[in-house]
Amino acid sequence: MSKQTDEVLGNLINGQWVTGTETFDVFNKYTGDVIAKVTKSSREDVSDAIGNAAETFKTAKLTPYQRYEILMKAADLFKQRKKELALTIVREGGKVLKDALMEIERGIQTFIASAEEAKRLQGHEVPIQGQPGSENKMAFTLRVPVGVLCAITPFNFPFNLVAHKVAPALAAGNTVILKPAGVTPQIAAKMAEILLEAGLPPGFLNVVNGPGREIGQYLMEDARISMYTFTGSTEVGKQIKASSGIRKVTLELGSNSPNIVHKDAPDLAKAAELCVRRGFVNAGQACISVQRIYVHEDVYAAFVDKSIEVASSLLVGDPELEATDIGPMISVKEAERAEQWIQEAVQQGATIAHGGQRTGAVLVPTILTNTLASMKVMCQEVFAPVICITSYSDINEAFLAANDSNYGLQAGIFTSDLQLAFRAARELEFGGVIINDVSTFRADIMPYGGVKDSGYGKEGPRYAIQEMTNEKLVVFDI
Repeated sequence: MSKQTDEVLGNLINGQWVTGTETFDVFNKYTGDVIAKVTKSSREDVSDAIGNAAETFKTAKLTPYQRYEILMKAADLFKQRKKELALTIVREGGKVLKDALMEIERGIQTFIASAEEAKRLQGHEVPIQGQPGSENKMAFTLRVPVGVLCAITPFNFPFNLVAHKVAPALAAGNTVILKPAGVTPQIAAKMAEILLEAGLPPGFLNVVNGPGREIGQYLMEDARISMYTFTGSTEVGKQIKASSGIRKVTLELGSNSPNIVHKDAPDLAKAAELCVRRGFVNAGQACISVQRIYVHEDVYAAFVDKSIEVASSLLVGDPELEATDIGPMISVKEAERAEQWIQEAVQQGATIAHGGQRTGAVLVPTILTNTLASMKVMCQEVFAPVICITSYSDINEAFLAANDSNYGLQAGIFTSDLQLAFRAARELEFGGVIINDVSTFRADIMPYGGVKDSGYGKEGPRYAIQEMTNEKLVVFDI
């Protein structure tokens, strides 16, 4: 089934790609060319999609094994079309080819893990016989799907972060309304099309396209949706939390991830290479991207020198070339905003140790030193290829600086001291603490989520399914 009608990408409703009269353009993020026209959802389109999902949930059921088979078949089809899917990400998202290929591979593993979890849905026995008056009763729980689940996804990982919502939701037995980022809708449409090809019946996944502020409002106003799962900005996450009422919500939001490099780091050169490469991957547009680096004063100079060396070796430019390390940001506007933050930091006393130049949407990877906690590049989420390196003399000061943030997604620390590593695990106020690797590390099956303004709830297929199901108690009188 083709999703194109007169070269316009439609909305997926009840297994059909439905086009409308109002459209918006999708641009190649490197060349600026229009590469697709997409139907903008109307309020009626959104209502129809939700209504179809609600009716499907009531009237059509897939067994756990059927869900497993569909998700596994989809994973196999993704493997067969890996290069095509990766190039879609490169062109509409600006991600360099080697990173886009890696994202597809990670998405495949997310689907496989979700398929496996579909066969493991389970409750537990509740030992109520131990309570007086309940000696002749037996109790246990079941995990049941929440119903219609709304997934709102970002541009920066437009395949794998969609996979982290859609695959667990389907594995759990829900029906899904997907609202992908307006700047990267094509890869989400390809995922949906492949799921249909893999045997997913109509109605289990509907896709609506359009600007987040407008379409998101339509979605939030509809009481037929039982749960919202959102990845994006903290500002929008707070709005969703405030508007959702008593419905379930999971939020994966922003961060300005700190990484501490202590004087006893087991391999200083490796730590610098990881911090720089992971700070600049995907043009720094990742919520766990390395942003703040606190380096002990004894190794600070050597660390900065190695960081500049690594940054200088990165190839910046056309994301379709296999050798390119850093491509464009998502838009010229965002690159200009990051450039302004850099210039503001310099005016406030920071030093550009490397980079800082911008051409269109391409910002040369930038290393700042002599940064202060009050600078935007330190206290806010820069979401750009910008890292800040600051020295410290006492580890207590590094811990305080790392925790001095409204965010709390993930942090990294490099040390050979086992006691210090365990102390970091206890004292750093983040959803994840990574020892001897950077904050950017993520294995797709691990529990992933933040504290403070970084979010609410967990992702990772097993953990997402816990969020996307309700626990039902069953009591027998025997």
